[in-house]
Formats: sequence, structure tokens, C-alpha cells
Amino acid sequence: MATEIERMIITGDLLPGQPIRQEMMAERLGVSRLPIREGLRELASQGLVEHRRNVGYAVVRLEQSEFDQIYLMRHALEREVLASLPAFDDSALAEVRGLGDRVAAAADRNDLLEMRLANQDFHFAMFDRSPLGLVVTEIRRLWRLAMPYHAAYLFDAEVRRRVVTEHEAMIDALADHDNERLIALMNEHRRGGEAGTGMLLRNTTRTES
Repeated sequence: MATEIERMIITGDLLPGQPIRQEMMAERLGVSRLPIREGLRELASQGLVEHRRNVGYAVVRLEQSEFDQIYLMRHALEREVLASLPAFDDSALAEVRGLGDRVAAAADRNDLLEMRLANQDFHFAMFDRSPLGLVVTEIRRLWRLAMPYHAAYLFDAEVRRRVVTEHEAMIDALADHDNERLIALMNEHRRGGEAGTGMLLRNTTRTES
């Protein structure tokens, strides 16, 4: 059940700060409350939901300082992962290009949910080929925490076009096995997302538990 609830959070079906009613969730997913409760406990251990006294579980809502820390860690960890990438063979490059095309197609039809999901797949098609498996696992956790906030950033058509263009430049760097250029491109790519998404968190505070 954790996977199903996590997807609802990532896709925006459950919003940051929203209470998660176990009875309603059990009815929606066609299961008893026990697997829902276990799934919520698992997601709480990952930092995606929190338990509030006298309220129950709710989707975590990030404060600006926490969001800043996520991007600080991503900057440090993603650099190491990209630096460690081996040369991509034709099959690996074709996979990344295909995912880039999927992002571009979603951008063209203004399908923000598909664009966000395809964008994550695009980046992890690179990250997952690093030998630094534990580091990649932590990066995935950080992405999950920030994913609910990314949708509004992509409402701007110019932003969507820039994302697609930056992906194409990263694919070119991969094809040349130029990891240093790939790192520089990723840093610029990440800064755009951080600045755009971070605006949503200005002057917000987490509800007291």
C-alpha cells in the first residue's frame, strides 16, 4: 500500500499538508485499514507523511529551510553520481533519448503529470547506472520529498521548453562521455527547478503536530 499512497503524493492526488483518512483510503484502494496503516508507517519512516497528535497521518509539508537542504544535498550527491558514470553504450543512450522524447511529448501537450514522471525516469536512467548505489538510493528519497512541489514550476510554457532543451544538452554530454560537462549542465538544470519551485514555499510553515 505504501507504493500506491506514495504515487498519490507524487502526482498531487494528495497535497502537502493534507490529512490522510485511513478509512477513506482503505475504501478507495479496496483493502482493510491494516495495510493502509502499515503503508503510512513506512512512508512516515521515509519522511513523506507525518503523524499528528489527535489528527492522524498527513502528507508532509516542507518548510523553505527543508527544501533548501534537499537541494543542497542533491547538488553534492548528484555531482558524485554523475562523475562516476561509465561510458554509455548505444542501448543505454537510446533509453535515455527515448525518455527525453517522452518528456518533450508530454511538454508539447501540456501534460504536467506525465512530464514530471517522465522527467524523473529520464534522470534516474542516468543515476541508476552509477556504481554508487547507496548514494543513488538517497537521491531518490530526496526527489520523492520534493516531487509534490514541482507541478506549478512547469505551468510556464517557456520553462517546459527550457527543460527539454537542457535534457538534449545532457544527452549530448553523455554521448561524448563528458561527465564534467554533464555535471555543469545538471547544476544549471537543478538551479532552475530550485528557484521556480522554491517560490511556492515562501512564507509557509508546517502545521504544528
